[in-house]
Amino acid sequence: MDYRNIIESAEQTVVAEAKTPYVVIKEYQSEAELEKSLIKQLMEQGYQYIDIKNEAGLIKNLRQQLEVLNNYTFTDDDWQRFFVTDIANANAGIREKTRTIQEDYIKAFKDSSGRTQNIYLLDKKNIHNNSLQVLNQYEVTGEGYAGEKRDNRYDVTILVNGLPLVHIELKRRGVQLKEAFNQIRRYDRESFWAGAGLFEYVQLFVISNGTLTKYYSNTTRDSHVKENRNINRGKNPSNSYEFTSYWAYESNRRIEDLREFTSTFFRSIPCYIF
Repeated sequence: MDYRNIIESAEQTVVAEAKTPYVVIKEYQSEAELEKSLIKQLMEQGYQYIDIKNEAGLIKNLRQQLEVLNNYTFTDDDWQRFFVTDIANANAGIREKTRTIQEDYIKAFKDSSGRTQNIYLLDKKNIHNNSLQVLNQYEVTGEGYAGEKRDNRYDVTILVNGLPLVHIELKRRGVQLKEAFNQIRRYDRESFWAGAGLFEYVQLFVISNGTLTKYYSNTTRDSHVKENRNINRGKNPSNSYEFTSYWAYESNRRIEDLREFTSTFFRSIPCYIF
């Protein structure tokens, strides 16, 4: 199969033609059925499914994945210090965390014995050393417009070495795709920043109703945050949805169905994140 990028624009990304064993589904699928099918397909493509529903489990798994990647074992005290300082720094927002993923992914950490360790969050030279995991229905309590507590439940998230770097929001077939986009926009306001703020590391977003599938980067997401500030100041926001993109073959045929999209896009996801 050939997934080479041929051309990339604001409207779509074109890849070389690739045969897919998946047949486009046209009949009705609920959101739950769509989610179950996506996870099954990702597992068939080598992703490990993990049943994590809360931040405590996410942080525990992150530690385990980084220890495996770096062939290094943290003491509890060292892990707590590394996590608070280098991963969940309260002063770091979306831009700072993106800079960490793109540029500052090797952290020089002095352990309790005084030795300096280079802790890799990602291995960009040997991308197959990175672990790929998928979880669903992750639960977090956020904050609504009026300051009220509001529970959010995310559809599907892909972790790279334990960090949530791709988020997928699904709607049942027949529902407008923009509803999934607006759902992520609400999470931006209410909960991606909650707790340790690990979901602020997400680099790519995928939205799908099964029939139509698009993706966009966290630069578009960052504009959502700015827009929300502008709304509060009485300014008119732009329509960021127009910056979402289709995935397409070299023949210019769009890859719209979620199963066909997954069979190409998610086979080489570290390349597009890094």
